[in-house]
Amino acid sequence: MKIITTIAEMQEQMLRLKADGTTIGYVPTMGFLHEGHMTLMKKARHENDVVVLSIFVNPLQFGPTEDLDAYPRDFERDHKIAEAHGVDFIFYPSPEEMYPGTASITVSVVERTNVLCGKSRPGHFDGVATVLVKLFNIIQANRAYFGLKDAQQVAVVDGLIKDFNFPIQLIPVETIREEDGLAKSSRNVYLNDEERTQAPELHKSLQLAKAEIEKGERDPKQVIELVNTHINNHCNAEVDYIEIYSYPGLKELETLAGKIIIALAVRFSKARLIDNIILDVEKN
Repeated sequence: MKIITTIAEMQEQMLRLKADGTTIGYVPTMGFLHEGHMTLMKKARHENDVVVLSIFVNPLQFGPTEDLDAYPRDFERDHKIAEAHGVDFIFYPSPEEMYPGTASITVSVVERTNVLCGKSRPGHFDGVATVLVKLFNIIQANRAYFGLKDAQQVAVVDGLIKDFNFPIQLIPVETIREEDGLAKSSRNVYLNDEERTQAPELHKSLQLAKAEIEKGERDPKQVIELVNTHINNHCNAEVDYIEIYSYPGLKELETLAGKIIIALAVRFSKARLIDNIILDVEKN
């Protein structure tokens, strides 16, 4: 496995590989790798000749109240995990390498951001999109792998790839869960014992919503109320949002039909957890 820290060397290596017909799978991360990242790496390893992992804590996607310096970093640990999962290249640039001066052009995301978690993080997805434009051009991947736990980010990346005509296949990967259904997250360690017992009810509430839709319910308000009631009855936590939209367009729906997302965010005492399911709904 090779570690590359400069844009020039990374581009040179990738262009040489592509000229030979080598397929490149790409997993973008901000490091501090967890099981979700491992799943992305495994899938990329299975589907491509070469796997590239980038580790870059992108300052553009941190808001004024978010502590960039406090973001966890452990490159030696990440290096070992990447090597164990068959990664061929780690692209590990410094902020100065990625942003050597004031940018004359950045990317502004105008759709798919004013809902779900994006409402409370203005400018966040502009930063995500800007860095991905750079990374996609540097790494020249055939396929890029993103976890559906952050389904809004996947929707934004879908729009980015299509609108900018990147010759990249987006590969969304299903959320990794504990045996009891709780979506795996580094934030789960902040749950106390009682909250950890209650937290799987978030996924159960989404499964109840799915079952109700399969029975024929098509009113999004009724489905949201069902999810909300279940969480309030089973969790000592505050519902931040429960929302239903088309997917990946993230448009409001008066009647459930087509591909939809049911997403939620819930605040426990020391952890804010998110979860979602994506469904294909037939018209009644």
